[in-house]
Amino acid sequence: MEKALEKAKPQIHHCDHGIQYLSDRYFSLLRDAGVEISMAAKGMAWENGYAERFIKTLKEEEVYLHEYEPIHDARAHIERFIEDIYMHKRLHSALGYLTPAEFEEMLHL
Repeated sequence: MEKALEKAKPQIHHCDHGIQYLSDRYFSLLRDAGVEISMAAKGMAWENGYAERFIKTLKEEEVYLHEYEPIHDARAHIERFIEDIYMHKRLHSALGYLTPAEFEEMLHL
C-alpha cells in the first residue's frame, strides 16, 4: 500500500473484509493519506468484482506459472508483472480496450 500511495492518492479505497485490510497499520496508512475507507458487505464478493478479477488474473498469468525462491524473487516477478504487463500491455474491456496506464493518462488530460 505504501508503494501505491507514493504513485497516487485515491479519494476512496474499497476492499473486502480480508485480514490484510483489517490491520491497524493498513487503516493508518490510508487514514494518514486522507483516503476514505469503504468495505464491501461480508459475503458479497461481487461488490468488489474488479479487484477480484485482478487477483484472478495475477494468479493465472503470473503466480501459478512460477516457483518463486526466495520470497524477494516472488516480489520482483509480481511487481514486474503488474508494472510491465498488467498496467502497460494488457487491454481491459471495462476501460474501453485501453491499458490501465493509457486510461489513467486519459483521465489526467
